[in-house]
Formats: sequence, structure tokens, C-alpha cells
Amino acid sequence: QVHLVESGGGLVQDGGSLRLSCVASGSILRPNTMGWYRQAPGKQRESVAHITSGGTTNYVDSVKGRFTISRDNAKNTVYLQMNSLKPEDTAVYYCGYWSGLGWTPSLHTDWGQGTQVTVSS
Repeated sequence: QVHLVESGGGLVQDGGSLRLSCVASGSILRPNTMGWYRQAPGKQRESVAHITSGGTTNYVDSVKGRFTISRDNAKNTVYLQMNSLKPEDTAVYYCGYWSGLGWTPSLHTDWGQGTQVTVSS
């Protein structure tokens, strides 16, 4: 099992920036995929961005050009740099880890507790 701890959320104005971090610990296997997901009130959790242990990335269309996912394998940490934030980005952001490569979480995905991001208009 992998334990994930997210941080970096907060309140920011429309157009502002935040950087989220997710530190993983435990039985980390390689290759693996880590992803950021978000869930707004009354909505289902949705994918935001993914990155493999080899550095391949993908993004949901709504954040392309604004968000950047990266990782430091030596620190077992994945980041999400969020620029040009919009009120519709408001959500709880979760970090997920699964062994293997692919953009779909596996049945054995580990999740963090989430960090709140609020963008005011």
C-alpha cells in the first residue's frame, strides 16, 4: 500500500496560481502512474492530469495550457502547477497512485485525503 499526502491548496483569486504537492510513501513500485483528480460539490470526481514514472503526461482538455504536472522520483513527489485559475477549478484535489502504466486508475489505486482549492471571482 502507498500512503499519499497532498498539500498546497488554498484560496486564490481568479487568474491566480497555486502549486499542489503529493508525497508518496510505502510500497512504491515502478513503473507506476500518478494522477491528480478533483471533485467539486455535487459532481463526480474527474481526472485532471497524469504522469508516469517515466515522465509521460496527459491532461484533461479543460486544463491544457494552464496546468503542468511534474514529478521528482527521488523524492516520491508529484506536483501540479496551476496557473490562470478559474472559479470552475474550485474543487477538492486528490492525488492517486497505481502501479503500472495507464491513464485509468486500477482497482488497487491508492488515494490521498485531498486538498481544497477555491478560486474566487
